[in-house]
Amino acid sequence: MENIVVDKSLNFAVRIVNLYKYLQKEKKEYILSKQLLRSGTSVGANIAESQNAQSNSDFISKMSISRKELSETMYWLELLHRTDYIDQNAYNSVYADAKELYRIISSIIKTSESKNEMIF
Repeated sequence: MENIVVDKSLNFAVRIVNLYKYLQKEKKEYILSKQLLRSGTSVGANIAESQNAQSNSDFISKMSISRKELSETMYWLELLHRTDYIDQNAYNSVYADAKELYRIISSIIKTSESKNEMIF
């Protein structure tokens, strides 16, 4: 069964890994790129974990962690762009994917929180 947020977060992680490899190989940048790799791949890992959540609250927690990791990833992308490690086109492309994923995750969290409110 297709799950858009799972698919998009995995595709995003692949882009982050490829950007990390580029930064390491071509730009010889090792510190910021490692931070980007950690936060950028954590987004999808937490979303994957949320798919087996034990409760709606657990699901919301995992998705909220994903959103926080995505915020951090967006920060590293901005920093890498402002310090000329990634060009405008690369930044625009990856950052647009991050913003789209952020909106999807936020919507999922909001919907799940409203379901929680209905239970009580």
